[in-house]
Amino acid sequence: MPNDSSRLTLIAAVVAMIILPLIASWFAYPVIHLPPGFGVFPPLFVQDPPGFNLIVFIGVALIEAAFVTFLVFPQWFGFKPVAPPPKPTLKALPIWFWLGLGVTLFFWWLMWTRTTVFGSLVYYAFTPLWWGFIFVLDGLTYRYSGGYSLFASKPKTFLISAIVSVGGWFFFEYFDYFALGNWYYPNTVIPGLSHANIVGLFFIAYSTVWPAVFEWYTLLNAFPQIANRYSQGPKLSLPGKPMLYLSFILFAAVPFWPYPLFWAMWIAPLIGIAGILMMQNVWTPFTAISNGNWSPTLLIALSSLFNGFFWEIWNFGSAHPVLPVSNPNYWVYDIPYVNVIHIHAEMPLLGFFGYLPFGVLVWVVFIWAGKVFNFNSSLLADGKGH
Repeated sequence: MPNDSSRLTLIAAVVAMIILPLIASWFAYPVIHLPPGFGVFPPLFVQDPPGFNLIVFIGVALIEAAFVTFLVFPQWFGFKPVAPPPKPTLKALPIWFWLGLGVTLFFWWLMWTRTTVFGSLVYYAFTPLWWGFIFVLDGLTYRYSGGYSLFASKPKTFLISAIVSVGGWFFFEYFDYFALGNWYYPNTVIPGLSHANIVGLFFIAYSTVWPAVFEWYTLLNAFPQIANRYSQGPKLSLPGKPMLYLSFILFAAVPFWPYPLFWAMWIAPLIGIAGILMMQNVWTPFTAISNGNWSPTLLIALSSLFNGFFWEIWNFGSAHPVLPVSNPNYWVYDIPYVNVIHIHAEMPLLGFFGYLPFGVLVWVVFIWAGKVFNFNSSLLADGKGH
């Protein structure tokens, strides 16, 4: 159990992350002292970012290609093959899998067809679609892990993850104001829905982010060959204090250079929260890397990426082809330099890799909340951080 001093340190670090870009904005915007569009919720379009830049595109593409090579051929990077333990005995798919599947299919159909045969229910389709999918993932985990899943085995953790998700995504959404809108929500004015109603829909939708990523993570860990693929790699100790200080620098710099540093809003919260946790000797996925086990970090990153494909495909289908607006949660990206190549998604192709650090951020925010509010943030059956 963390002491009061440790809690205060963890809280102070996050408060500093929130305040620093506000202070920087006072000087970066000498007239209004805040970024344009700041505080408008849900966030709307601010201004056109810089257009396509071939040099930036090629540079980012090469980095991402190198990372894909690393994931596919880990032995080229010093990882040793590990004989996985025996596979668990399969369980029958639980009832909540089938219920979740039915809910998912129904609200998927409703959101994409925009039918009003059920009245205004179409406007509320996003959240039940995702909660249905969360229970589908949980049911699959239960089957392939031999009876373990967050809902079945750690219902308290499952519920807390939804609560943390609301605050966690709002925390992340807040930083997007300073990047002048990496994404925004163009469909938040719908006849028959008040602004208060729209805001409520958004906060309820936020409850799905953390549970969905965690369900993917527990599902991947249900397959021993996947869970152990990156467990015997090079030992790399990351320094917590420099990570925290670098995050502070990025938070302060983004208001001055929001477009060149658009990526910092995906990285700065991650390295800052992970850094302060490591300084307090709290386990994070990066701690495992220092022991040569890269699986927690890489699998939570891949969990977010896999989930991201569903986020983007379902989001795209809710507004294309152009039909009556019915999904207030629909979002569009306004990413500078690389906002090209959209394959049935508003997210540009290279932008999908932003889901990788976001997945790790989801977990470190949960671990941070666990230490501050005194709950167990472990996700797997062994009770360990990973």
